[in-house]
Amino acid sequence: MTATTIEIDRPPAEVYAYATDPARFPEWQADVRRVEVHPDGRFTTVRRIAGVDRPMLQQVTRDEPPVRWAAGAIGGAVRPEATIAIEPLDGGRRSRVTFTLDFTGRGAADLLVPVVRRMAGRAAPRSYARLKALLERR
Repeated sequence: MTATTIEIDRPPAEVYAYATDPARFPEWQADVRRVEVHPDGRFTTVRRIAGVDRPMLQQVTRDEPPVRWAAGAIGGAVRPEATIAIEPLDGGRRSRVTFTLDFTGRGAADLLVPVVRRMAGRAAPRSYARLKALLERR
């Protein structure tokens, strides 16, 4: 599991609304090609992984605005689980955001989990920096 904490010069409610909206993932997550939000609240994220577009059906597992949000994959050999926790700073004018990301594997794919964790560990901080830049420009 990796955990990364950043500070963003925006109020928690604004950070939460933007960072947890799957339709906005392609704007700040470099590997996300597109997202389709389904009527039942689930969403399919298409990510570019090792040069191949891979769709992944996900669902929100925790939704506590503006404090905590989590989502995980439904099905698939390697399943990510992501959490975003937001703390107010400076009387709510700024936010401390902690992202946690982990993966589980099913069957033989369990052997791929360490490789996927390393790949995500290199890519995720760039996405978080992009999120910070986008929100602070608003």
